[in-house]
Amino acid sequence: MSLLKRTKRLDFDRTYRAPADRVWSAWTEPDLLRSWWGPKDTTVTDCDIDLRVGGALRIVMEAGEGMGKYRGTRWPMAGTFTAIEPELVLRYDARSWTEGQEAATTIEHINDVSFASHNGATRVRLIVTITKIGPKAKMAAFGMKWGYKAHLDQLDQLLTRT
Repeated sequence: MSLLKRTKRLDFDRTYRAPADRVWSAWTEPDLLRSWWGPKDTTVTDCDIDLRVGGALRIVMEAGEGMGKYRGTRWPMAGTFTAIEPELVLRYDARSWTEGQEAATTIEHINDVSFASHNGATRVRLIVTITKIGPKAKMAAFGMKWGYKAHLDQLDQLLTRT
């Protein structure tokens, strides 16, 4: 099955009460990223980051008991970094899918993250551009806005704890 070509843009803008180096580390260090990535009732089982232009990003989320019928479902994301300016810009092209259903559920997306420091706080702007949606991934693409919002909420919780 081929991917349906669509373009959808998700735009998020958050300010965190933490310096840019801490926010940058949360996005780029696997142990920190796995602690906040994913919506409630998911766990990041795998997280690999090769932080260089052309380097790979791989994250696998798994649904927990609280996700009901989806419990045990795994959602990999694989990407390639296309721009890195420490504490300023992080850009990667990625594809996400439901494990075991890659051909029909793949969503391709471009992720632009910018970081701006001001008075000890850091403004993060995340723009996700969905470029292709698999024929069985329309609901998942629709849910990405909710998923990213949950990610960013959990990032705030991580940064206020540390």
